[in-house]
Amino acid sequence: MEYEELMQLLDEILALLQSKNFREIKVKLNELKPQDTALLLEELPEKDMPLVFRLLSKENAAETFVEMSYDSQEMLLNIFSDAELKAVFDEMFVDDTVDIIEEMPANVVKRIIKQSDAETRKQINEILKYPKDSAGTIMTVEYVSLRKHWTVKECFDRIRKIAVDKETIYSCYVTDDKRKLIGKVTVKDLLLHDYDTPISEFMETDVICAETTDDKEFVAQQMSKYDLSALPVVDGENRIVGIVTYDDILDVIEQEATEDITKMAAVTPSTDTYMEQSVWQIWKNRIPWLLILMISATFTGLIINTFETRLNSLSPLLFACIPMLMDTGGNAGSQASVTVIRGLALDEIRPRDVLKVLWKEIRVSVLLAACLSVACFAKLYLLDGLAFGFDYKWYICLVVSIALFVTVVIAKIVGCLMPILAKVCKLDPAVVASPFITTIVDALSLMIFCLISTSVLPPFLS
Repeated sequence: MEYEELMQLLDEILALLQSKNFREIKVKLNELKPQDTALLLEELPEKDMPLVFRLLSKENAAETFVEMSYDSQEMLLNIFSDAELKAVFDEMFVDDTVDIIEEMPANVVKRIIKQSDAETRKQINEILKYPKDSAGTIMTVEYVSLRKHWTVKECFDRIRKIAVDKETIYSCYVTDDKRKLIGKVTVKDLLLHDYDTPISEFMETDVICAETTDDKEFVAQQMSKYDLSALPVVDGENRIVGIVTYDDILDVIEQEATEDITKMAAVTPSTDTYMEQSVWQIWKNRIPWLLILMISATFTGLIINTFETRLNSLSPLLFACIPMLMDTGGNAGSQASVTVIRGLALDEIRPRDVLKVLWKEIRVSVLLAACLSVACFAKLYLLDGLAFGFDYKWYICLVVSIALFVTVVIAKIVGCLMPILAKVCKLDPAVVASPFITTIVDALSLMIFCLISTSVLPPFLS
């Protein structure tokens, strides 16, 4: 539903609340998708949200609750009676319950656990014990398990019996008596075979899976690489303990992309949305990086102070070229770093490919630097010099162009090597993206420019 339509419906709901026409509100709410219902509820005044939420059907209430922000969830949980809390969480899949529990304060968690049945409590505790950001923490334990000696008819009977409680039934996993994963079948496979055919005759035995301790980003890569809608998760003894479904992976991809973007912009990642963060939270996430970058940027000032007198004696026009050189070098380095970071994230580039990446970037940088240098020379000599009347002699333009050429090549080398070095050092490559690389390249480009200028120009001026 479009935002404008949602706001129009909100006005209708508020009007119905005033007239106490709860029956009509209930009809309108249960026609919405859970995602739209969650957005609508969060636009309501806080005093009206619990009342409207209670008008939802039991199943719709659980699905809507999962889609709401953690602040709204916590507010509702503090208002719910124990019976209401149990009714909502009984309709949820265990992985969604765990996601909520991980963000809630201890007193709320205790209430949720207390209202869960013994089997659900066991499943929740199993998931919570896995390492943070591992496959075990994002998997669901609601999957369909079959036996290899069963016929297609027996499998369908089993699916019909338990499907209502499972998150997905399209992919079914074949296990032995000890829950060891030995195969996989899909509903399509079952439909294409006779009822009396044992599934051992057509099940897939080479099953791609993940271990409970594997990083969730690795799970996302595996599912993307092999076009899977679900991926089984096994323990150290190859016993299936759950599955990761595509909807969970979409959340992982979004979280990882958001985290990388914030790191590349020199901001500490946060699980809260921008509107949910307080001013102090935003300040705390940004100030450390800005302080580090500010202090590191003072090196460029030291370089200028060192060479200021000599550059000024050669030609005051040289100072006007410094911003162009630093910006071009920073942009060139950022291009290389972003490309390599993306390759590392998608597992297209590995640290062992460092020489291949370096050789490719060197060739690219030479071509780019040649084009930029020619354009720079033409711009300074023809436009700034002849058109605008600045005293840009050909040898000054040449020196600036040479410095630009070297700067672009160095920037590309730094930009492609830094993320790979970070990966080798077990750091997130996104941390060394644009801000840090730009700061390093700024200092290098300034040093290169000053050294070339003071070495090449004196003979032309004597």
